[in-house]
Amino acid sequence: MQATIRKIGNSKGIIIPIALLNQLQIESEVELTVQDNCLLIQPVATPRKGWFDGYDVTQDDEPLAKMSDLPSEEEDWVW
Repeated sequence: MQATIRKIGNSKGIIIPIALLNQLQIESEVELTVQDNCLLIQPVATPRKGWFDGYDVTQDDEPLAKMSDLPSEEEDWVW
């Protein structure tokens, strides 16, 4: 696929077809790098995306209640 480089203010840019953006799951931000004299455009990695999807804070009223010290840890505490 070919694209035309266009003037955008003091810069230049290209129009990326929506089909390519959808295929690559690119929504807003991209990472630009140069590798072997080629421009690479990749979606920004969001490694923790979705970690709390479906999390209900009302079900977690005592988040640390089930935690207990191991016997080896209890020896380290001075009261």
